[in-house]
Amino acid sequence: MHRRLFLLTTAALLAAPMARAETFEITLTEAEWRARLGDLAYRVLREEETERPGTSRLNDEKRAGTYFCGGCDLPAFASDTKYDSGTGWPSFWEPLPNAVGTREDGGLFGARTEVHCRRCGGHFGHVFPDGPEPTGLRYCMNGAALVFRAA
Repeated sequence: MHRRLFLLTTAALLAAPMARAETFEITLTEAEWRARLGDLAYRVLREEETERPGTSRLNDEKRAGTYFCGGCDLPAFASDTKYDSGTGWPSFWEPLPNAVGTREDGGLFGARTEVHCRRCGGHFGHVFPDGPEPTGLRYCMNGAALVFRAA
């Protein structure tokens, strides 16, 4: 059993991307990011952690407005693309134009598509092909990575 776990873990690590190849317009040191962001936002945006489902106050946000990157304030999602996916995370069927980047995110349970801010590289969440029309996509985002401003 221990050998099997070791082999699975090793395979997952080898399949995962070793480092980001992208370069971003906004780059800060780890200390500067920590000073700018709260603890949870830092862990999500900079270390690619995931907040617990159902914990974001943005889940219940229903007002018209815009969701911005919590790291660099880039407008990322419009409120009229937000919907209740039932997952426990804020979900959108489309980002704003030129707002996000994506890359394959390999792991133990298969490849997913990671979504990040195109300007600072902050991790938002993942996109899945099970969303509503018109795109059929579900951008399942961490609320800790976003800041909402009402219109």
